[in-house]
Amino acid sequence: MQKTLSVLLVATLTLSACNSWRNSRVNPTNWFGSSTPAPVNTSPDAADALVPKQSSGTGLFAKKEDEDTSILIATIDELRIDPTPTGAIIYSAGTAVRQGAYNAHLRLVDSEENRKNGILEFMFRVNYPKYSTQQGTVQSRMVSDAATVSLQDLEGIRLVRVVGQQNALESRRR
Repeated sequence: MQKTLSVLLVATLTLSACNSWRNSRVNPTNWFGSSTPAPVNTSPDAADALVPKQSSGTGLFAKKEDEDTSILIATIDELRIDPTPTGAIIYSAGTAVRQGAYNAHLRLVDSEENRKNGILEFMFRVNYPKYSTQQGTVQSRMVSDAATVSLQDLEGIRLVRVVGQQNALESRRR
């Protein structure tokens, strides 16, 4: 009887300690909160962002770089960060201006200022067909993409931001 009572007491104390794990900062599911709207910074210098940069290679076998025809998606609707054993998966969904958007990708904005401030910023870019397409319903214009980030890249990161044309969503580390 005493062994059973002792085992039951130890099991009860062990299970009650699990509640503190759920709310602790060590738990990977608590690393980032839910996404919140953020203002979009636009500058007059952004107008020449679509002008292709000149290739630096001038040699005999220099290959011309492919022209980037992607543009920012119209609105960012969802930002979710799912922890993995090796880092995190950053998932984002948005609504395109018109139907037919393809080649969606989250492009990392690598700037010294972002690294210094602990910000991991992505631009959600898509390509559109050269021919005109209908605008269509919101559901038919939904596009999503995800990017994986390693634990090393997440060191010192306090904020993850995904930027579109009209809005941005960000998620802060708890």
